[in-house]
Amino acid sequence: MTPLTEIGEMLISDVSRDYFFRPSFGNMSRIGSPAEIVERFAELHTSEAPRLLSAAVAAYGEIPGWLLAYINSPSFSSSAIFAGMIVMQACCDDDISALVGELRPSKRGIRAFVFRRGSLPASDIIILGQSLITHGIIGKAKVRRLQRHETNSFVSEFSAFEYISAARNHFSMPRAEAEQLTMTEFQLLINDKYPDQKGFTAEEYDAVADEYMKKKARRLAKTA
Repeated sequence: MTPLTEIGEMLISDVSRDYFFRPSFGNMSRIGSPAEIVERFAELHTSEAPRLLSAAVAAYGEIPGWLLAYINSPSFSSSAIFAGMIVMQACCDDDISALVGELRPSKRGIRAFVFRRGSLPASDIIILGQSLITHGIIGKAKVRRLQRHETNSFVSEFSAFEYISAARNHFSMPRAEAEQLTMTEFQLLINDKYPDQKGFTAEEYDAVADEYMKKKARRLAKTA
């Protein structure tokens, strides 16, 4: 199956097989409860490993090898790694433990569980998990987003069922089809159905406001 990367799908291959990932509304619900979905998103974006990766890109323009070696070392542990494992497994119908690894009961009694790593480095699990859950619950469609629809308020839950129901109502599609939509695809469909929404995006509003203030300053300077 060919993945539609524009809406968040991806295909990962190892020496033995291909793994198809789709961050659909139905698969987002497999991550856990509405609150747990948001918790996994937060862990993938705000815990130690993601912060280190983001800071490295900001400082160096890339992720240096020494940082990748540190994050991928057996001694490094981060909630983001386990969140990435959960998200990736939720988005794939096949068992992906060969890729991401698995937790196994410890035989030594020092720890309850030990982490057996898979073929993917931990840094890749984090980055892939970030991409999947962002396409699944935030959306990455390049559409005009009006200022009145933007909010910085914290949301503690993500209800996949609400978006599935909205898709069924807006697009008259059966539940099974609505469950396969990603948030990015949902945004594109909404934009296609309602293309002529009136209003400014935040960037457009700021540009108009800046131009107005410049003109006002010039008028005041002339009258001074």
